[in-house]
Amino acid sequence: MVNLYKTLVSRNEYVMSKQVLRSGTSIGANIREAKNAESRADFIHKMGISQKEADETLYWLELLQATKYLSQEEFESLHNDGVEVLKLIKSIIISAKNNQKKT
Repeated sequence: MVNLYKTLVSRNEYVMSKQVLRSGTSIGANIREAKNAESRADFIHKMGISQKEADETLYWLELLQATKYLSQEEFESLHNDGVEVLKLIKSIIISAKNNQKKT
């Protein structure tokens, strides 16, 4: 996301680029926090925040593509990666919830 931000700023886009940088980097930060969670519930909560940030990042990518700041090729690459990240996070949350029920 940092490189995308730099590219967008060079294209004179400042508002959406900051939003995608904020939400995109927040995903990893919250996953890092989840790794050090105090409980399974805390882990699930922090992963849930990551899920929301991943979905928000997809929104900003869609908006950047719709306003022609991203080419179709740039958008598809970034969006596909984002969808995969979101699927992984959702899967982790589901597994953690299922494991929580077993204990």
